[in-house]
Amino acid sequence: MNSPRTTLYRDKQNAKLMGVCSGIADYTGVNVFWVRLGLIGLTFMSGGSTIPFYFIGGLLLNKKPPHLYVDQDESKYWQRVRQNPKRTAREIRSRMKDVDRRLADVESFYVSSNPRLNAEIERLR
Repeated sequence: MNSPRTTLYRDKQNAKLMGVCSGIADYTGVNVFWVRLGLIGLTFMSGGSTIPFYFIGGLLLNKKPPHLYVDQDESKYWQRVRQNPKRTAREIRSRMKDVDRRLADVESFYVSSNPRLNAEIERLR
């Protein structure tokens, strides 16, 4: 069974403590260093009130499945989906239109040079 790739997980593989910051970094695509630095800054600015939220997140979040992504490209793709699903859908539609246009170009090239194939395609339409 596949795990949802749009879910926030604890990332124990890159964890320092419970994997919450590395999970947030994996989810957002932000470097884990900046997420940890931001958490430390928030902790000092809030007088330590973020510490219980960190541990609550560590207890409530599921552990990231070890083979959630096939490779780094897939990881980046799902980060873009989580950041802006509409933009990702537009990009996919644009790529599919480009593939469709290129296939139409290939079809017209082969059909124009092969009258028998052209007649067969017309007969099928």
